[in-house]
Amino acid sequence: MFAYVIWIAVWGPDLATNPIFGIIYVLLWVGLVPASLILGPIWRTMNPARTVHDAIARVAGPSIREGVFRLPDWVGYWPASVGLFTFVWMELVYESGTYLAPVRLWMAVYFVVVVLGSLLWGERWISRADPLEAYSTLVSHLSPVGRNSDGRLVLQNPMDHLDGFTPSPSRLVLISVLLGSTAYDSFSRSLNWLAFVDWVGIDSSLLGTLTLFGFCSFVAVTFAAAAMLSELPDKTKRVALPGLYVHSVIPIVVGYVIAHYISLLLEYGQQVVIQLSDPMVNGANIFGTAELQVNYFLSNNPSVLAMLKVLAVVTGHIAGAIAAHDRATKLLPAHHRVAGQLAMMVVMVIYTTGGLFLLFSG
Repeated sequence: MFAYVIWIAVWGPDLATNPIFGIIYVLLWVGLVPASLILGPIWRTMNPARTVHDAIARVAGPSIREGVFRLPDWVGYWPASVGLFTFVWMELVYESGTYLAPVRLWMAVYFVVVVLGSLLWGERWISRADPLEAYSTLVSHLSPVGRNSDGRLVLQNPMDHLDGFTPSPSRLVLISVLLGSTAYDSFSRSLNWLAFVDWVGIDSSLLGTLTLFGFCSFVAVTFAAAAMLSELPDKTKRVALPGLYVHSVIPIVVGYVIAHYISLLLEYGQQVVIQLSDPMVNGANIFGTAELQVNYFLSNNPSVLAMLKVLAVVTGHIAGAIAAHDRATKLLPAHHRVAGQLAMMVVMVIYTTGGLFLLFSG
């Protein structure tokens, strides 16, 4: 699959019908969510960077797996967050994001950074720096598929799986990029945004970059503030509270991504599968899918689509509220378990109403 993607990215025509754009922006970016929900951290098992790293380790020796240096703890998931932001910026803001040159460049930089970093800092670097693996692993915490203490695959309650999320402040940044970028995508498609861009007269790429950063920062700041305003548990630093609660945002991210991109994945995704058989746009039918037709069931049934969107957003926020409540009952003293959650409740309500407004404002 990786070789096929490289082939069409390097030698394929720079046309909208080149399936590379659908593979990267739809099947991979959006498709990772349902795939990780059903199968767990699937990108970890098919990550081409891990395949290359494993091949090098087999030749150079097992010491390569650990790397030359120890990765400092303060690095956290900042590399993956930066990589993820550059990806959503290319997709949502950069005006040439639907041309081959920037897609090739992002893929090349992504692959080189992850593989070379893995030689220096070992496999831990891949999990911390690969934006797609970090993304898939986050979503997989809501999967019913997990592993027990001896590494065997087991079925489990997704909420219990989510509760086992490893606290990390840098993961708040990663999650904020995911949620903030999806909200920006909805906002940037509205007529109000288009009118505002015309009225301001600032370069659209610059304005879009600042607005995208603002959406991501809003999520990070509001959630961190809500978490830090709760009662402080014994022997816990206040700055650690956002990391302890951040797992509760994962269901919100999943719900909003599904709601926002469901028709794109299920309808344009079919078009991508059709295009896969003719990557050079020369009439080929490599996989036998070129003659298939797209089923536009969701577009032809807007009431069904609207119901699915609302259901996804509301379900995600309910699951997020439950996760935050369960964590609060474990952390907070008994006499603060209600009042200590008020700030978080306000933020959750803001996310829910804001998400629904942006989803249907276009």
